[in-house]
Amino acid sequence: MTYCVGMRLDKGLVFMADTRTSAGVDNFAVTRKMFSFDVPGERSIVLMTAGNLATTQAMISLLEERSKTAEERDPSILRQSTMFQVARLVGETLNEVIVNSSPNGQGAVDQFRASVILGGQIGTGKPTIFLIYPEGNFIEITDDTPFFQIGETKYGKPILVRTYDREMSFEDAVKLLLVSFDSTVKSNLSVGLPFDLMIYDRDSLNPMRLTRIDATDSVYQAISNGWGDALKDAFLQLPSYTLKD
Repeated sequence: MTYCVGMRLDKGLVFMADTRTSAGVDNFAVTRKMFSFDVPGERSIVLMTAGNLATTQAMISLLEERSKTAEERDPSILRQSTMFQVARLVGETLNEVIVNSSPNGQGAVDQFRASVILGGQIGTGKPTIFLIYPEGNFIEITDDTPFFQIGETKYGKPILVRTYDREMSFEDAVKLLLVSFDSTVKSNLSVGLPFDLMIYDRDSLNPMRLTRIDATDSVYQAISNGWGDALKDAFLQLPSYTLKD
């Protein structure tokens, strides 16, 4: 399983992904699920993947291979003129891999399903994020839906819904995501540290810097421990419910 979140703020975009893969309770591994495609001054693009690992790795390999010599290869993620066109290309590539991996019909297709969060900015276009489904279709982030999740989403969503504010700083957004990820880690063994983080400043068109947050990170430790204590204190301050005889 996986947990990834892409969030849009007034200041830019924030992306976080866990790195755990699981083939059973005794077979865990660390695998990168966040990938970037950049042309400084022109575009900055991030992909995060969830689902069948063979499918997502094949999709990323195809996108990278077709982008290494952009002048000679088409379609390339580095040659698309808008983020919408990039989303179409990623969706087509994802569906291509799934269909080619499952020649035995729709039942086999389900075994190779995967989903993608795509985000970034190209030129004068707006910074945006897309959620791409296994079928290749996609939806774009809106003011009413300011973040997307893929993978094991249910444990980390309540804190995002209650606390998100489009005007919040990057620092507060990262703190919010760490609470969301910590809640998920504590609830599901198939999601785990380290977490990969990328932040994009609106209109900068600079490559996003990858930050890896592991269990020794002092900020993560403080948030993980402090969140539980604060929640317990808040609970104890609530009015008691009087049971009727």
